[in-house]
Amino acid sequence: MSWTDDRINLLKGLWEKGLSASQIAAELGDGITRNAVIGKAHRLGLKSRPSPLKATPPARPAAAPKAVREKKVEEEKVTILTLTERVCKWPIGHPGEPDFHFCGKKSQPGQPYCAKHSAMAYQSPQSKRDRARANTNRSRG
Repeated sequence: MSWTDDRINLLKGLWEKGLSASQIAAELGDGITRNAVIGKAHRLGLKSRPSPLKATPPARPAAAPKAVREKKVEEEKVTILTLTERVCKWPIGHPGEPDFHFCGKKSQPGQPYCAKHSAMAYQSPQSKRDRARANTNRSRG
C-alpha cells in the first residue's frame, strides 16, 4: 500500500464530506486501515473533527419543580424494578400481593428510608435502655 496522489486527493475529499476514518479506509481499499487514514489525515494537517463518542448530548428539559417531582413519586407505585438508592425502601403491603410496593419518598442521606420510616426502623440506644428500665420496674412492682 502506498499513498499515491489519487488516494491522497480521495482521502481529502471524503474527509471533507465528513465520512468516518473507517468508511474512508473501506472506500480506499487495498489494505488501508482506519488508523492509516487517521495518521495520514494528521500528517496532511486536515482539520480535526469531533469524536462522535464525545458528542455533546442533547439538552435535557428543565426539571419540574420539587413539589411536582415529589407528587409524581407518590403517585407512582415503586416496585423492586424501579427502586433507586434515592428512594425509601420501606415495604408497603405483603410481597406476593398485586398491590405490594415500596414507600418511594426521598430517603434520608446514607439511609434506605425516608424520615418517617427511619424513625420507625431505628431506635436510639438511650430510648432502648429507658424502655428496658421501665419494663424491669413494672415487673418488680
